[in-house]
Amino acid sequence: MTHTDAGAELDPVHPVPVPARRAHGLSTAEVAERVARGEVNDVPVRSSRSLGEIVRANVFTRFNAIIGVLWLIMLFVAPLQDSLFGYVILANTGIGIIQEWRAKQTLDSLAVIGEAKPTVRRDGAAVEVSTSEIVLGDLIEIGPGDKVVVDGECVEADGLEIDESLLTGEADPVVKRPGDAVMSGSFVVAGGGAFEATKVGREAYAAQLAEEASRFTLVHSELRTGISTILKYVTWMMIPTAIGLVISQLVVKQHGFKDSVARTVGGIVPMVPEGLVLLTSVAFAIGVIRLGRKQCLVQELPAIEGLARVDTVCLDKTGTLTEGGMDVTELRPLGGADEAYVRKVLGALGESDPRPNASLQAIIAAYPDSEEWRCVESLPFSSARKYSGASFSEGDGESSTWLLGAPDVLLGADDPALAETGRLNEQGLRVLLLARIAGELDDPEVARGARPTALVVLEQRLRPDAAETLRYFAEQDVHAKVISGDNAVSVGAVAGKLGLTGQVVDARQLPSDQGEMANSLDEGTVFGRVTPQQKRDMVGALQSRGHTVAMTGDGVNDVLALKDADIGVSMGSGSEATRAVAQIVLLNNSFATLPSVVAEGRRVIGNITRVATLFLVKTVYSVLLAVLVVCWRVEYPFLPRHLTLLSTLTIGVPAFFLALAPNTERAQPHFVRRVMRYSIPGGVIAGAATFVTYLIARHYYTGKGSLGAETSAATMTLFLISMWVLAIIARPYTWWRVTLVASMGAAFVVVLIVPWLQHFFALKLVGVTMPWVAVGIAGVAGVLLEGVWRVVDRRGSA
Repeated sequence: MTHTDAGAELDPVHPVPVPARRAHGLSTAEVAERVARGEVNDVPVRSSRSLGEIVRANVFTRFNAIIGVLWLIMLFVAPLQDSLFGYVILANTGIGIIQEWRAKQTLDSLAVIGEAKPTVRRDGAAVEVSTSEIVLGDLIEIGPGDKVVVDGECVEADGLEIDESLLTGEADPVVKRPGDAVMSGSFVVAGGGAFEATKVGREAYAAQLAEEASRFTLVHSELRTGISTILKYVTWMMIPTAIGLVISQLVVKQHGFKDSVARTVGGIVPMVPEGLVLLTSVAFAIGVIRLGRKQCLVQELPAIEGLARVDTVCLDKTGTLTEGGMDVTELRPLGGADEAYVRKVLGALGESDPRPNASLQAIIAAYPDSEEWRCVESLPFSSARKYSGASFSEGDGESSTWLLGAPDVLLGADDPALAETGRLNEQGLRVLLLARIAGELDDPEVARGARPTALVVLEQRLRPDAAETLRYFAEQDVHAKVISGDNAVSVGAVAGKLGLTGQVVDARQLPSDQGEMANSLDEGTVFGRVTPQQKRDMVGALQSRGHTVAMTGDGVNDVLALKDADIGVSMGSGSEATRAVAQIVLLNNSFATLPSVVAEGRRVIGNITRVATLFLVKTVYSVLLAVLVVCWRVEYPFLPRHLTLLSTLTIGVPAFFLALAPNTERAQPHFVRRVMRYSIPGGVIAGAATFVTYLIARHYYTGKGSLGAETSAATMTLFLISMWVLAIIARPYTWWRVTLVASMGAAFVVVLIVPWLQHFFALKLVGVTMPWVAVGIAGVAGVLLEGVWRVVDRRGSA
């Protein structure tokens, strides 16, 4: 079958002659000439920060600056062991840089794998090139789902409709004709054509937007915003407390300058939760690496966190629950139609669309094209219309015009053919209607008076992993909603085969009011005949009820909903437009990868919430101790070496392991509130108990060396309470968690009994009475801690 006569090349819709050079594209020599002139689309595709940016982000932080200054002071006025905290910061920063660099490499390699390659016409042949190889004047072919990568002028249009909503906010597709401008960042929703690149590189309209949108980020998430808020509060508390401590230790107490400086620094350093930001970055980065190994591209890092908060996932049936391909299982002629003739019509319809969808591909495979038939005009398939069409010259002088699409859209509600369609839909089969029309394809009511000629029965291939994935979501209390453009009964039958039960709704009956639509969405599970705009409205309705919504899809009709959803998930084989707007791309096209993403997000958020409590309990008790020392006008009880030891054993090492542990709890909102309601009472109890032990020890010990004995007793109390906090945070216990807590306790015992470690850390328990008093106070504080945190738990869950 041929579309046009040989000779001058004409546009299928508007027969305006297309210059031969433009129709054939650039020659190899012309491409080389433009490359030499630098007229190349050389916008850097960046999926991650550069090494320099990673280093700067991890090194040049507010708290690193504070710690760095204090470290330099300690290097001059105190022994090496009082400067250990500075080396710990160096190690933590190094780990953060290395892990984020590994994440960058993973992201970059996956981005190359997942990058779409536009089709350009050069020397008269269509070839795929990378986006960066497009040159000024290239003729770029586009079809449904393709993203316009550079600005240009439309040269050929075959029912070409482009969605510019990502640029203009207007949801309605724009019909493009030769001579019309096309803008980068828009995408094709129907038809096909070609355009000539008129602006490339940084001159293109959306180049800067595209570069920024594909950038690897560590910001704009509740978790990181919450941590920033906490650090801001900590800074406000630190400044006046540190000033008071400096005055107290250097002016009021008449001790040696170096010892006073060391104790002042010892009071300031533990106020800084310096490892929290680094540990969060490491946890996110390791999450990216783990998911990368499963062929999951996380285009925006907070998406890991976002999917963990999801309580509703909207699934597009085609490409998500079912595989892309279909098979024609039956052809049912209607009204005495000749089956041989119907087969010719279907073959011609298949050949009339240069970019067939999955349904038409199955028809092409089943029915060969007839050479005598010639396509005169075509109407590409559109998700909004639910049908496609074409007019033919049949070779014997006859002409005919046909539509192929959804029976319930093309036929009236009382048509007898719909009853047969319904029975087939109930079996989970997809049914298309072939109908003949008397009017023209450009008639606004083209389907009116359509005469049903045949039913084409298609069987969809279910994804083998879909049922197990749906079970996972059900177990995790995540509600699955199947939203499809197909017939509702058919979609419901497919969902039923996968074990997903619930009310089946025809979306054409859904109310337009957002509140009423939200009620219907809460009650229903499967929705059919959903238009692209409705998908977007449904996402908005769910969000209006406080739901965190994830949307999966691979077709161009999913783009608007993917963009508006809290988390958009695209298949790697999906259209370029869906991959461009999705935060997560499943490069292996496996729906079964989603549970891994959910689990990774829950691990990150749940564990960071745990370890944030550890860090901030230390900050609270450090501030409280400093305030109490200033008010009582006594020496600060600790040297930096003591708190370095405590932080390493009760926070630093355990937090690293706890942050990377499995965690299946669904993420809860209000991160700051949840962390602070545990940290504040925990820190107050630890600080008060430690100071009580210190005051008792000051009355118990007298004479030379008493300050060292007092410090050791206070350190014993603070360590035991910190261990108790760690033991609570580590719950529920597993063998490795018990081993972790026990090994930290054993390490402290080793420090207490090995002479050179005693000397190194200036820790030596004197006598029997005071050490046991320290243990007793710690025990009382631990019981109080358990009681207070249980009350907090009950209030939090109420």
